[in-house]
Amino acid sequence: MINRLKSATLVFIQITLVWLAALVFIRIFEVLLNGFSHEFPQGLSVFLFWAVVADVVFWFKWLFFEYLVFTMLALIYPRLSKILLKIFILIVIIIQIGLVQYFNTSLVPLGADLYGYSIADIKQTVGASGGISFQLVASFILLIALVLAGLKFLPGKIKVPLWLGIMLPALSLFFLVSGALQQIHGKPFRSDFANNLMLNKTDYFFESSYTHFYPPDEEEDIYSDAYIGDYGDTKTTTTSFKYIGGSEYPFFREIDDQDVLTPFFNHSETKPNIVIVLVEGLGRAFTNEGGYLGNFTPFLDSLSGKSLYWKNFLSEGGRTFAVLPSLVGSLPFSKNGFLELGNQMPPHASLYSLLKFNGYTTSFYYGGDAAFDNMSLFLKRNHVDEINDIKSFPQGYVKLPTSNGFSWGYNDKELFRHYLANRAEKESKSPELNIILTVSSHNPFLINDQDKYIKKFEQRMDELGFDESKKEIYRNYKLQYSSILYTDDALRGFINSYKKRKDFANTIFVITGDHRMPEIPMSSKIDRYHVPLIIYSPLLKRNTQFASISTHFDIAPSILSFLKNSHKLKVPNQASWMGEGLDTARNFRNIHQYPLIQTKTDIIDFIMGEYHLNGTSLYKMTPDMQEEPVEDRSMYNKLKNEFDNFKRRNASIGNGAGILPDSVLRKYTQPSN
Repeated sequence: MINRLKSATLVFIQITLVWLAALVFIRIFEVLLNGFSHEFPQGLSVFLFWAVVADVVFWFKWLFFEYLVFTMLALIYPRLSKILLKIFILIVIIIQIGLVQYFNTSLVPLGADLYGYSIADIKQTVGASGGISFQLVASFILLIALVLAGLKFLPGKIKVPLWLGIMLPALSLFFLVSGALQQIHGKPFRSDFANNLMLNKTDYFFESSYTHFYPPDEEEDIYSDAYIGDYGDTKTTTTSFKYIGGSEYPFFREIDDQDVLTPFFNHSETKPNIVIVLVEGLGRAFTNEGGYLGNFTPFLDSLSGKSLYWKNFLSEGGRTFAVLPSLVGSLPFSKNGFLELGNQMPPHASLYSLLKFNGYTTSFYYGGDAAFDNMSLFLKRNHVDEINDIKSFPQGYVKLPTSNGFSWGYNDKELFRHYLANRAEKESKSPELNIILTVSSHNPFLINDQDKYIKKFEQRMDELGFDESKKEIYRNYKLQYSSILYTDDALRGFINSYKKRKDFANTIFVITGDHRMPEIPMSSKIDRYHVPLIIYSPLLKRNTQFASISTHFDIAPSILSFLKNSHKLKVPNQASWMGEGLDTARNFRNIHQYPLIQTKTDIIDFIMGEYHLNGTSLYKMTPDMQEEPVEDRSMYNKLKNEFDNFKRRNASIGNGAGILPDSVLRKYTQPSN
């Protein structure tokens, strides 16, 4: 028995060392793949050291349990135990290679967000990203073949002493019991891209999945209504809300939101039209003057100089699913995003429903399928008069180029053309709220007139003064940048065409990004949410730039407060807005404390004052919206307490708790026509 155990131990270590070697081999492949597809991280030797450490940590996490199962089985079925161990390793390696390929495409590691999408949504997303290419399949097969060959021929050639075979599983057990592995972290790099690349993708996926299915227990005292948040430091002082809805309506509160927009507008005799343009992937990193990647939106830059412009604005989500509920309804996220509640969405008020109640006609325009992410269901719940998407375009309009037979829908220029033609035909006598969601600057970034805009991209790099080495790095993202230039051109044509309309003089345009596209490497965690906000209108008295931080949560409350003050709109004095309104301070500050949802399963970000909590890491935001990691246990606890307070309330939405009492809804809701 002892001899068989010794033999099993040596065989186990021989096979698992091949696994470790395969992990290192795949790591080198991953770094080369991302280096040539995107860019190599700075300090490559230091990066490689910590990246391999991450792989070794992952290997150790599994080693003891594998050893336990293998040796027990090997004492009875020695041949079967080797076969099963190799099959297990091969499955993990296949997962690892697949996750590496996913990261190379999206530049975001795949975690539990996989479980937030339906099969139909996954098929559409895979199709939109270009599907599965020949090169992808070929590299996948080659790597698997090399791993299979290694598992077959290498274990017998590895000579290890018995003491090492015993020590490694024992170390694994020690690390697991002591929690020491959790304390081994790679050196934080300044680039968020480098930090994500450094992760072992399988380890990240498994940990995210475990947390998703077995979330940590939350603390009690879920519905404490105490005022929390004023800590006396003017740089970090934030406002908080006095909730009055108890457990039944956990976000219900009195509205004391100030009207900050009226001082910037001339009074109009009639209610102004509101046109909101949500631009797919429009990140501040490459938008307007001061974008750290350069200004690739010359038209929006010129427009912002004639507008109210928030340069430090944040989206509430890292993907498109969050933008409509956050911007239109200032709504909490629930477990996986408000839209994911589907038919279980609690009744609520929004910019759509309240303006409709006050005589506005409402519409939504999108070049893709509005059923994606349950957007159309949300719009119907808000009694939107017209939902125009891929199914409503008449003949004669041009779709985006197909990739593997798939296209997101109609390009942005055609979307704006359809909108203008449709609105001209209807000539509504009532004021309008119209929301347009673009799609051209979405993965796979295939646009009409691609060559023309790639040439514009090259010209733009010359205008920005890039040297040849910098140009070579940027050319790895030529499709992304050319799609941004295309959308900027489409917006120029849209605004210029609108100027010819009779109602232009009485229209307010709100332009923002739904999130920052992740397919261009990000510099920090907050970069995922950093988008511009532009409010442009002939009604403006003056243009102004703001450095203060606000988010999508603040738009609906501010527009409603403005219209209530300027045009006597009837809006409730109580609501469940997550936001309190836009901050019009010109200096850098943040008076808000808000959660942010990165993916449908990752609510791990919270901002308060100048601080940003991401998971267990605390950062301080700088005036240029970069971040520095800080060690401040007191501030960390303040943010964590506020974040936990939100998460406890948020968890009840969709589990029986509502948004607004029926008394408010009945009084301020008008059924659809």
